[in-house]
Amino acid sequence: MATPSTIQDVPPTAVAEPLEEPKKRNPLVYIILAIVLLAGAYYGWTRLQYAKAHESTDDASVEGDVYPIIPRVGGPVTKVYVNDNQVVKKGDTLVTIDKSDYQQRVNAMEAALVAAQAQVVAARAGVSTAQAGVGTAQANVRTAQTTIGVSAANRTRLQQDLARSTKLRNQDIIPQSEYDAVAANLKSTTAQQSTAQDQVSVARQQVVAAQQQVAQAQQQIAVAQAVVKQRQSDLDNAKLQLSYTALVAPANGVVSKKNVQPGQVVGPGQQLIGLVSSGQTWVIANFKETQLEDMKVGQKAKLEVDAYPNEEFEGHIESLSAATGARFALLPPDNASGNFVKVTQRVPVKIVLDKEDAQHPLRAGMSVNAVIAVH
Repeated sequence: MATPSTIQDVPPTAVAEPLEEPKKRNPLVYIILAIVLLAGAYYGWTRLQYAKAHESTDDASVEGDVYPIIPRVGGPVTKVYVNDNQVVKKGDTLVTIDKSDYQQRVNAMEAALVAAQAQVVAARAGVSTAQAGVGTAQANVRTAQTTIGVSAANRTRLQQDLARSTKLRNQDIIPQSEYDAVAANLKSTTAQQSTAQDQVSVARQQVVAAQQQVAQAQQQIAVAQAVVKQRQSDLDNAKLQLSYTALVAPANGVVSKKNVQPGQVVGPGQQLIGLVSSGQTWVIANFKETQLEDMKVGQKAKLEVDAYPNEEFEGHIESLSAATGARFALLPPDNASGNFVKVTQRVPVKIVLDKEDAQHPLRAGMSVNAVIAVH
């Protein structure tokens, strides 16, 4: 039972307030949150799987053949036939150098060749003359041998006559004068035979000398022919030097970096023009050495060129370099120097396009993002 004091403490207007019920959350929020989490998990899983199956790098660029136009002879430039960024075909003349001095050398070498050829003709004539001398000497030998034969026959006959004359003279049948005539004839014939033998010896010596002259003349022909070959070589070299005065395009391409003007004096080894080939281009992608474990020749590649952000190019690996890029530096690293800091190296990988896109030509030096499907 309430006391009067208690009743007085309670305000007359105070009544008991009911408890507030908790607000219910919309289930759509949970559904959206779950979808977002699932989508994020799926995206992360797909990116993980993609990363496992692909290797990528942005350290890549387009490469192409660049031909330096370098003269092989020196002289003043007479004419330049091309301008910067001009398209040229293989064999087109790009620059000509004054050829006056080189033409003069060609003329001098031609004259020297003609003189050498004349020496060959003269040497061959000398051989013919020497061979004729051999024939004459051999004829002299035969003549002398014939004389010896005749003299021998006469001597035999005269010896027989002298023997008969001696018997007849001893019998005083013939006069002394007839006997003396037969003896004189025998003596003369003996002298003629001796002379003929000497002539045979001299003629044989003449044959030997003539044969030596033939050999010498033949050697002169060999020497003259060697001189002709040397003069022909000099002439070919002079013509080659003359041909170098016209610089032609080694391939189809576009003229770039023209550093030559008419009247300029140029020297051998001086680059005048850079000719960028308009043929096939490729991409050199420098992958880290840790990315090469599963990389092989023939694997597909996707290329994103900064110049064409909305285009995607397809290609494949053609080859992997046998050395890292640092090995070809001007000062390659020497890890044996004592100050070793491990740095992940990069290996150049050559990627060729499966198909050229004429609407989006690739130019040497363009930046590329390369992605390789390794699985």
